[in-house]
Amino acid sequence: MPDRSVTRAPGLSMFFPAYNDAGTIASLVIQAQEAIRQLTPDFEIIVVNDGSRDQTGQIADELARTYPNVRVIHHVGNRGYGGALRSGFSAATKDLIAYTDGDAQYDPSEIAALWARLGDDADMVTGYKISRSDPLHRIIIGRVYHFTVKLLFMLRVRDVDCDFRLMRREVFDRVKLDRDSGVICLELMRKVQDAGFRVVEVPVHHYHRTHGRSQFFNFRRVFRTGVDVMKLWIELVVLGRGRQSTPVLFRNPMAQRPARSGPTRGVQP
Repeated sequence: MPDRSVTRAPGLSMFFPAYNDAGTIASLVIQAQEAIRQLTPDFEIIVVNDGSRDQTGQIADELARTYPNVRVIHHVGNRGYGGALRSGFSAATKDLIAYTDGDAQYDPSEIAALWARLGDDADMVTGYKISRSDPLHRIIIGRVYHFTVKLLFMLRVRDVDCDFRLMRREVFDRVKLDRDSGVICLELMRKVQDAGFRVVEVPVHHYHRTHGRSQFFNFRRVFRTGVDVMKLWIELVVLGRGRQSTPVLFRNPMAQRPARSGPTRGVQP
């Protein structure tokens, strides 16, 4: 008897957290459309407009009117990078979830490289920058930051802040994110590691910012980030909160899944 089991390509939700990214968001969405179509017919693209003060929201709405599989989430005020990520994770409806930033420092077409690496031995694929295309002072500060947080949080990934990731939605059945600031990347990677999910890394390109400017590199934000990092370290490492003791149940998204009454989400918008 031939094998009549039904298989399908997994669905993919890809989202872009965007804050004052009017100069880049349209091209990113269009590039993502073209790249994802080569991987799966079942996909959606979500733009999380995090209270932008430029034309990002209007451009995103126009993209949604033009492309049926594009959706937009508008934050009335700026909630911070973590708040934008949490909204995107919560809104995603497909088997797999990917995200990258709305400032075009990563090429969304490289989602194919992450997709190809998401095999039976991985629950998350995270990029690492081949070469960082930033001013020298940002590169130096970034290297100090990475060394410090990897040591503090005992992380096993080489690039904590490469904001180009692909993961199974089951990750969020057991990982709940709370942070609204940029330290959400640390929170995500430490909680994923504590939960026993398998993480692999692939190299991705990092490009110079052509529109807008970083919202991070000023004294007030750096100081606030340092405080947030220490609070998170005490909570996750010193006190050990959020650790999971139950085993991870791996499900292969390439196989047909039974219908579910509704997704379980561990991320609050």
